[in-house]
Amino acid sequence: MSMKIYVGNLPHQMTETELQTIFAEAGNVVSAKIITDRQTGQPRGFGFVEMETKAEGRRAISTINTRNVDGRALTVNEAKPQKSGFGGRGGQWR
Repeated sequence: MSMKIYVGNLPHQMTETELQTIFAEAGNVVSAKIITDRQTGQPRGFGFVEMETKAEGRRAISTINTRNVDGRALTVNEAKPQKSGFGGRGGQWR
């Protein structure tokens, strides 16, 4: 079973290929995605990596968390499940 990992404090110039390369050190990467702003298209400084197995995910977290990349210490931990529903302001209409 795969494991989805949250990666924060990414350098803004990092590419998804570079992100995947870093995590490949810990095992097989299923996907690597850097989240961008919907309006500007600019990176938001975080992303998600899916590792093929939970063991590889745990290895990635333990070896890559706090690693310095381009002067920034990465924050790496297991991603929390995405909340269902329509995001935004808690369902309140304004």
